[in-house]
Parts: sequence; C-alpha cells; structure tokens
Amino acid sequence: MKVLIPGISGGIARRLALRLRDSGHQVAGLDIRPWRDGPKDIQVHPVDVRKRAAEDVFRRWKPDAVVHMATVTAFTVQGGERGRINLDGTKAVFDHCAAHGVKQVLFVGRHTFYGAAPDSPLYHSEDEPPRALEAIPELADLVAADLYAATALWRLPDITTAVLRLVYTLGTPGTGTLANLIRGKRVPMVLGYDPLFHVMQEEDVVTALQLALEKRVRGIFNVAGPSPVPLSVIIKGTGRTPVPLPSPLMSLLMGRAGFPRLSVGATDHLRYPIVVDNKRFLEATGFKATYDEGRLLRAYADSLPVNPPGMG
Repeated sequence: MKVLIPGISGGIARRLALRLRDSGHQVAGLDIRPWRDGPKDIQVHPVDVRKRAAEDVFRRWKPDAVVHMATVTAFTVQGGERGRINLDGTKAVFDHCAAHGVKQVLFVGRHTFYGAAPDSPLYHSEDEPPRALEAIPELADLVAADLYAATALWRLPDITTAVLRLVYTLGTPGTGTLANLIRGKRVPMVLGYDPLFHVMQEEDVVTALQLALEKRVRGIFNVAGPSPVPLSVIIKGTGRTPVPLPSPLMSLLMGRAGFPRLSVGATDHLRYPIVVDNKRFLEATGFKATYDEGRLLRAYADSLPVNPPGMG
C-alpha cells in the first residue's frame, strides 16, 4: 500500500512512517518542518498541505491511503493561523484525496474534542457532541476540523474514512500536551480537583494507527489504552511533585516560577476529566495496549527525568 502522511515530521508520525515501511508499505510525507536524519526510502516533500505543490504530490505519487496528522494542538499556535492549519488544511487534504483517487483516509484527531465540563458524562462515546467550547475557545478549530473530516463519511462515500480521537500520549521523548504539562519538577493542579486523565504510550498509538489503516476501519472511533488515572497519580508516577493552587493564583503563575505556560481556558482540563469509551475501536481492530499505567509512567520518567544523571 502507498501511504502518504501529511505532518510526517511530528514525533508519532515519524514512528508510524517507520513502522509502516518496515511492514512492507511504501511511505511518503508532506511537512514544511524537516525530518532530520530521516531514512532515504521515505521521501518528505517540504510543502504546505494547503498549497498547490501539495496537490502535485497527490497527483504524481497517487497514494492509496492518507493518514492526516498535519494539525496542531490547541495551545501551540495562536489565533487565525491555527485555524487555517487545522480546518483549511483538513479541507485541502480531503479535496486532494477526492480529486486524485485516494481510497482511504485516517484523520487523527484528539479526545479533547469532547471538551471539559462539570456536567459531562464520565465516559464519552463517539456519538456525543463537543461541549464547553465557550470556556476553551482554543479548541474550536480542532473541533471544526474533526467535524469536517466526519462529513466525508457521507460526502465522499468512495473513500473509506476514519476519524480517530486519540487520548493524551506520553513516552519518549516526552512531547505532547500532557507531557508538556508535567515536564517540570513541580506540576500545578487546581486546588480541590484531581481529574481522571486518559493516557497512551506513543508506541501503542502507532500500533493503533497501523491497525486502523490495515483493517480499513470506517467511522468515528475513540482510541485509548489503559484505564484512566487521576492527575495526581500521573504526576507522582513520573517523579514529579503536585502543587495544588487556587485557580486565580494558577492563572498568574502559568509560565513563571518554573510552571508550564497554559492558556486561561486550559485550566478547565485540570478541573474536569475527559475520558472516553473506546469499545467501538477495540471491536473493530482487536487493539490491545502493551503499556499498562505503571509501565507507561515509568517510561516517561525514564525518558525525561526531573534530575538527569550527574545533576544531583
């Protein structure tokens, strides 16, 4: 199978590309970011997926399948540019797929689609609408991209489309929303709250994506690994120290005094859980996570220790 990966220079996307190549697939990617020291048999086209040059890659290479990973997380890019990347980029990918005979598309989304709200159900199913976007406007463009991808299920019936809503990831080298939150020695929590967090190890994420591709799943799927655990357990299990703070004080300290930088809206994720029911994905693919909660947290702690060797 010829697989094209928009956003191939991201950490998980690179792992997926190597896994697919080693499994006998032909792999190429689109990304304006370089993949330094990338293998010669995986060609990376340094083009923006929204530009005409990207469509030329679709036309010339003629992929059988596309794994769309060229979206950005809610808090890494500001304002209109984030919206253009997430929504306009997703529209461009599906337009190119429809125009050039692509048979299968995986849209890699995020479980934060459901939003963090005090009245949300504990486990979110794929049929639920997003919530609490008024409190966390940074999520709106990712939600819009997810919803747009889902329209391909009826709008482009000749393409086997799957929308995958992945939970937070942890692993080496410790990248991603949750990994960045717990990167430092002290990790903030909202005083009086200890929400459940759903977490997967990055190798398990790659396995889930490969299964979704090779089993040609169609529909909307929550993708998760082990059972959710309280934020305080994640913090302590990775060798960090939880620091409960009143919400107003937390807003003042974010990005200062060794605490991570978060948007004001992001603090709702530190109050209310976003956990998902992944039964539909397990039944469709037979996926089994290889990392349980303890092993997953130890792997992150080993990859990014608070006190590296020789630092005391």
